[in-house]
Amino acid sequence: MSKPDALLVDVVALVESGHSNQLPLTVVAGGAVITGRLAPEAVWRQRVSEVLADSAHLSDFAAMFTTAAHEDGPPTHLHFHVARILQGTVGIPETGGMYRVAIEDVSSWTMGDFSYSDH
Repeated sequence: MSKPDALLVDVVALVESGHSNQLPLTVVAGGAVITGRLAPEAVWRQRVSEVLADSAHLSDFAAMFTTAAHEDGPPTHLHFHVARILQGTVGIPETGGMYRVAIEDVSSWTMGDFSYSDH
């Protein structure tokens, strides 16, 4: 998308202002279908930092995520947690992941998340 969808930007701004991490959203970005729950950037960064800090090999990167640069203006990224990339009838990864997606890369979206089956 060359210009971000204003309605999607408004939805993300509301998530950011309310600090909710329960909004289900599904997007198509770069041809991939990503489904999960939106989180405020600060919550997302904290969770990524915790995961990295718990890793013996990646703990040096944890601090990068705790010092969030707060930008003025509308949000520019979606911050998914418990998210999956849908491939056929399978969600990858099974346990859900933490994804950051540029709003300008979203070509379509819908409220709600899709269930999937590993069978």
